[in-house]
Amino acid sequence: MAAAAAVTTGGSGSKNEVLFLSSSTSLDVVCVGSPEMEAQTTPGTPVNKARGEEYEIVDDTQEHWWQVRNKSGSAGYIPSNYVKEKELLGLQKYDWYVGDMSRQRAETLLRYDDKEGCFVVRNSSTKGLYTLSLYTKVPHPQVKHYHIKQNPRNEFFLSEKHCCSSIPDLINYHRHNSGGLASRLKHPPSAERCAPATAGLSHDKWEIDPSELMLHEELGSGQFGVVRRGKWRGTTDVAVKMMKEGTMSEDDFIEEAKVMTKLQHTNLVQLYGVCSKHRPIYIITEYMKHGALLNYLRRNETNLQVNLDALLDMCTQVCKGMAYLERHNYIHRDLAARNCLVGLDNVVKVADFGLARYVLDDQYTSSGGTKFPIKWAPPEVLNYTRFSSKSDVWAYGVLMWEVFTCGKMPYGRLKNTEVVERVQRGIVLEKPKTCPKEVYETMKKCWALHPDERPSFRLLKEQLVSVAQVLLVD
Repeated sequence: MAAAAAVTTGGSGSKNEVLFLSSSTSLDVVCVGSPEMEAQTTPGTPVNKARGEEYEIVDDTQEHWWQVRNKSGSAGYIPSNYVKEKELLGLQKYDWYVGDMSRQRAETLLRYDDKEGCFVVRNSSTKGLYTLSLYTKVPHPQVKHYHIKQNPRNEFFLSEKHCCSSIPDLINYHRHNSGGLASRLKHPPSAERCAPATAGLSHDKWEIDPSELMLHEELGSGQFGVVRRGKWRGTTDVAVKMMKEGTMSEDDFIEEAKVMTKLQHTNLVQLYGVCSKHRPIYIITEYMKHGALLNYLRRNETNLQVNLDALLDMCTQVCKGMAYLERHNYIHRDLAARNCLVGLDNVVKVADFGLARYVLDDQYTSSGGTKFPIKWAPPEVLNYTRFSSKSDVWAYGVLMWEVFTCGKMPYGRLKNTEVVERVQRGIVLEKPKTCPKEVYETMKKCWALHPDERPSFRLLKEQLVSVAQVLLVD
């Protein structure tokens, strides 16, 4: 039996409204992305996603795109990561709930809004618990964090004098009464929020028609070519990487692109597709507002140097993206701060994964026909060009060093030959000045000489969460 569903749309800064249907097997389709991104039917006729539009789920067997039917009977596809099962929706239907957002990103969001009583509720670093983050200007602009606690009667409270049967009821109470808080709760942030990226711009569409792209300003350039901001169909912001001819093995990459569009994670820059019918090839990816992590670190060094929370959060986000690639047996081969991007809400995402295999002419030193960046390479890559998830782990340790030095060059001005000699002798990068010893110990584990002695990204992620709990007060 097909399931009924409700859909809401929420563009940048707009409020999502969730409709509940009276079907026992209903799903709520909560569209938190751009309302203009159409659900595509197989022949290409769009099924428009309007606020409050109701859909019937026809087929949810594909991982990234689910087939739906609207009231008029038109069938099409919607991104599956915009869908939540009704009984699991919980707090996600409230615009003040931000899920796994870190303390640091919550503070950035609230400070940017700069309004008294602005607040969010987020998952605490202790699993199963929640934290209220509240912005107040009294006696000076600051963000206060309060654990939401439970008493023996399973009632929720921020102050024991004021208990409620549920978190929404508690939030509602404190909207009308400060009840011991620095301010009454007034509203969640109105700032532009990050919508989930989709696997491709529409169902089964990885080859993109260049006539549907409008190209804007240049975002940067490098050995691959020029990157420009673009709009797809006049609505969806994208980044367009215009590949220099002769810089990559094009046919091989185009085949790989089909696989890469299906890799989807909060901390991976989404590959939407390619324009391969003409030259130069265009690679179309998710647009990240603040650009390369390396440049972001250097631009904001003064503020970031004293913000341990922000630096650790960046490392943790990259680790989460890499743990996803590791789980899918996908090797990056070129992990570094220059190949990660920063978006809204200080979200950090890993970019250009797998691309290094297809580069024919770049700035990297070649060994046996394979090119790689010396200063991020472990002994087994330097000696035998053996890439694996564990060689990515070594590079990740160097990326952590880049983060905690706010974008310094690893090994300074040493020549590649000198770096190779040091690495083979087991000499590792020194501890950055402001880096806590617990964080540096994690870096050093990434630089074990033998790949098998290095932790997995899954284990590193757990270790970073533990380090954060020791070093940071939630």
